[in-house]
Amino acid sequence: MKDLNHQLKELCRTNRDGSYSTQANRERMLDQMANQLRTMGFRRMQPKSLKPKHVTALVALWKDQGIGLATQKNRLSVLRWWAAKVGKANIIARDNSVYGLGRRQHVAETSKAVSLNPAKFDRITDPYVRLSIRLQAQFGLRREEAIKFSPGYAIQDNSIRLKASWTKGGRARTVPIRTAKQRALLNEVKALARGGALIPPQSKYVEQLHRYERQLRTAGFTKLHGLRHAYAQTRYLELTGWPAPVAGGPATKTLTNEQRALDREAREAISRELGHARENITAVYLGR
Repeated sequence: MKDLNHQLKELCRTNRDGSYSTQANRERMLDQMANQLRTMGFRRMQPKSLKPKHVTALVALWKDQGIGLATQKNRLSVLRWWAAKVGKANIIARDNSVYGLGRRQHVAETSKAVSLNPAKFDRITDPYVRLSIRLQAQFGLRREEAIKFSPGYAIQDNSIRLKASWTKGGRARTVPIRTAKQRALLNEVKALARGGALIPPQSKYVEQLHRYERQLRTAGFTKLHGLRHAYAQTRYLELTGWPAPVAGGPATKTLTNEQRALDREAREAISRELGHARENITAVYLGR
């Protein structure tokens, strides 16, 4: 194994910050950055060799490759983690604008909602992965939540409950069971999990996460975050009676006072169901 790749892997193994998913993503991104730095001619690097010129070169490369703004910012946050762990936090600017990365759009102007493509979904062969994806679609769950989903704990009379250890930010929450389709899915999950989670017996979460990622790539899926957008927009229509602004519904500023109150209640409910702490984050899913 190449020296920098190996040393960054060891840095990750001795600093296990965040969830298993966060750790796995961080390790993957650092391995990729080590390869990119080597390709750009930075040889014989060690983790403590990181300098501002390396950061600038990486950001320039990502821009040339057309990497999305949010992904670039995620990668910069991983670079900051690297720098902090080797005692060089000050070499990376705290303000992303220093690197020409502007603010992310926090009010959706076009819908990012997606539904499962049946032809692609049929290529998913792992039964645990198939059910995890369907949970994402039916309940707006994040990937980690859907993989760690344990029906014996989660399924209640009229809702599912998610443990803090499954969720982003450690926020436990409940999500209502509203339809017969959801109940049928939960019965399938119970039958497969047999008292455990949606992880095969003798497997660990990180192993199932890698299996999930491989299955998606093979099927032609990218990220399935758009399923959460679709869930949010469906719930908004159910709770208000009209489509979300980003889905062709009326803009918030055009609503009557009574409608505004209903809009606010719907957004607060959706925010809770998606596991967000603030109502205004729903603008990313619903628009304004």
